[in-house]
Amino acid sequence: MSEKDTLHQARGRECVGEVVSNKMQKTVVVVVKRFVRHHRYGKVLRRVTRLKAHDEKNECAIGDRVRLVETRPLSKDKHFRVVQIVEKAKAR
Repeated sequence: MSEKDTLHQARGRECVGEVVSNKMQKTVVVVVKRFVRHHRYGKVLRRVTRLKAHDEKNECAIGDRVRLVETRPLSKDKHFRVVQIVEKAKAR
């Protein structure tokens, strides 16, 4: 592997979610939706996780779908970093 390839390898979790807030400087709040099956009844449940992620260039807008990667703790609540904007928000 070259040095460029190892630079972007994810060490921890990687997930895709939707930006719901970008009011903080260089920080966005991303909602990650997932489905889990109830352990006893088998019903499929929707679960939502709100993650704070570092957005170095402040380029994320509300409604964007972004790819996050886990990183070292950047603050009390911020442990993820925005790697890529998968899909821009639709204009209203």
